[in-house]
Amino acid sequence: MLYDKDIREPLFDYLEEQYGKIRIIEEKQMGRSRADVVMVLPKALCGLEIKSDADTYARLSRQVRDYNQYFDYNYIVVGTKHAHHVEEHVPDWWGILTVESEEGKPDFYLLRQARENPKVNWKRKLGLLWRPELVHIQERNQLPRYRQKSKDFVIDKILLKVPRERLYGQISDELFERDYTVIEKDIRAYKKEALLKRLK
Repeated sequence: MLYDKDIREPLFDYLEEQYGKIRIIEEKQMGRSRADVVMVLPKALCGLEIKSDADTYARLSRQVRDYNQYFDYNYIVVGTKHAHHVEEHVPDWWGILTVESEEGKPDFYLLRQARENPKVNWKRKLGLLWRPELVHIQERNQLPRYRQKSKDFVIDKILLKVPRERLYGQISDELFERDYTVIEKDIRAYKKEALLKRLK
């Protein structure tokens, strides 16, 4: 039996072979659920939910609703126990990857290719970005910084002013460049700047 921990690293290798330039973000909070894997592609975000043979479908319907709001494409990655029934549990635009043990190693098979998610909520998708990343997008599109406004306000302005076809690549660019070692410092600096502006 393959467990989640057995699947992850080989899955990342498989995805890199299939897609080339990718960035993997694990355990990303989205709504009331947590995405097992977010795969950043040059012009799309792809969510992947892993259901190993040790897992059940108990939380899947809620997870599907959350994935559908955030990502351009979604996949479910399932062990052999779930392979025959998984199609009943995910929308028909979700891709399906099966995984089984071959000579002690996980082997992946593309059962169904993902199609573009018709339910993606662009406000939620942009909400995956941190405030300094949104500032970069504002700068790239010659928008005001709206320093004293909320993150939701800024997202609404971006969606109003920037064409979606341009945002696909810009959101991916920010996530490709995300540096977890410096972002905390950037966020603190941004909040301090915003606070000083309010005090003035």
